[in-house]
Amino acid sequence: MTTEMELDAPSTSPEVVAETAPAPQAGAEAPGKPGRTVSAQPVLEKLFELYPHLFGAEFLPLKLGIFQELLALHPEHFARDALKVALGVHTRSTRYLQCVAAGKQRHDLQGAAVEAVAPEHVYWAILELFRRRQARSTQDLRPKLRSQLLAAFEASGLTRQDYLTRVQTKDADSTLALEDAFAELDQTLARQEALRTAYENSGKTVAEFADMYGMDRRDVTRALEGKRRPDTSA
Repeated sequence: MTTEMELDAPSTSPEVVAETAPAPQAGAEAPGKPGRTVSAQPVLEKLFELYPHLFGAEFLPLKLGIFQELLALHPEHFARDALKVALGVHTRSTRYLQCVAAGKQRHDLQGAAVEAVAPEHVYWAILELFRRRQARSTQDLRPKLRSQLLAAFEASGLTRQDYLTRVQTKDADSTLALEDAFAELDQTLARQEALRTAYENSGKTVAEFADMYGMDRRDVTRALEGKRRPDTSA
């Protein structure tokens, strides 16, 4: 974990945020100092006291570099190792990952939105949440995962190739999940394109076309209004 506390990074990087165990209540090992323990809970309570809009009932993604700002502003409250552990616990929490996965913007200590969460951090948060939920569920949650990944891709505004470059990982399961999501997207686009072609060749109104095929008019309208991304099939 870097001193800049670049939060929400993938579990394969040094700035890990993937939660592998419940947040420690009594203490956690100080980074880089084997055998020495620091307690995360008092620091988390102080963060809540000082910044309830960030660490209270609703979590918000934190701006990059907020670790150094907290150290500089509150040297009387926070030691480096204890703060690093506490922020690590906070950003590994399911509640924090949920706000990242939702695509909320990063916020500064005053609670102002200052920057977007990087697409790759949204992607990693979605995958980590899926792993946790799937481990506790007997249902197959992959369809929901594909929908969330596609929504995150659309929200990123990136081309498919740029998005793949940003989120690439050595984890085979993560790669397969995204490949499945894009395959589903391509199938949807192909169906929409076929419907548009059929409609254009029919010479009928939307209402007539929908009635002829037993479709909901709203579904036909959405398909006809859908815009193909320039490189979705690249």
